[in-house]
Amino acid sequence: MNKAWIYVVLTCLFELIWVYGFNTAETWWEWGIVIGIILIDFHYLPKACVSLPTGTVYAVFSGVGTIGTVLMDVFLFGGSFNTAMFLFVVLIVIGVIGLNLADNKAVEKETMKGAA
Repeated sequence: MNKAWIYVVLTCLFELIWVYGFNTAETWWEWGIVIGIILIDFHYLPKACVSLPTGTVYAVFSGVGTIGTVLMDVFLFGGSFNTAMFLFVVLIVIGVIGLNLADNKAVEKETMKGAA
C-alpha cells in the first residue's frame, strides 16, 4: 500500500473519532482532546495530497466521513435509517469510486504524455 493511502486511512479514522467526540464531549478536557484529534487529522490530510490527486483524497475523506457519521448516528446514537438514506449512501460510494477511477486515468494519461 502506498504511504499516501496510509495517510488517507489515518485521516479518515481521525475524522470519525472527532465526529464521535462532537457528540460525546462535555467537559473542557474532552473538548481539548477533540480539538487535538482535529489538528492531528488535518496534519495527515495534506500529506496524502502530496502524492495523490487532491480530488481523490478529499472524495475519500468526505465520503468515509459522511458514511461513517451516518452509521455512527444509527448504531451508536439511536438515529433512524431508511431506504432513501441507504440509496444516498450508495450514491456517495459510487461517486467516491468514480472520482478515484477518473483521477487515476488522468494521472496515467499525463504520465503517458510526459513519456512521449
